[in-house]
Amino acid sequence: MCLAVPGKILSIDGDDPLLRQGRVEFAGIVKQANLAYVPEARLGDYVLVHAGFAIALIDEVQAFATLAWLAEASREDPR
Repeated sequence: MCLAVPGKILSIDGDDPLLRQGRVEFAGIVKQANLAYVPEARLGDYVLVHAGFAIALIDEVQAFATLAWLAEASREDPR
């Protein structure tokens, strides 16, 4: 199973469409993500990131709903 995690773009570096990188925040954790698959992404946008690549734009409501679900799922008792 693959999982894409929503995050907010804090900054964008680079002009080359294939090498464009963004600093993306995931609930307090900041990582670099390649933005080649979302050329329309801008500062403050929310994106789904999988394996270091932003693969889709999503709205803020979707991002928070997904983050809430992930937080809840991580608290569940696995027994």
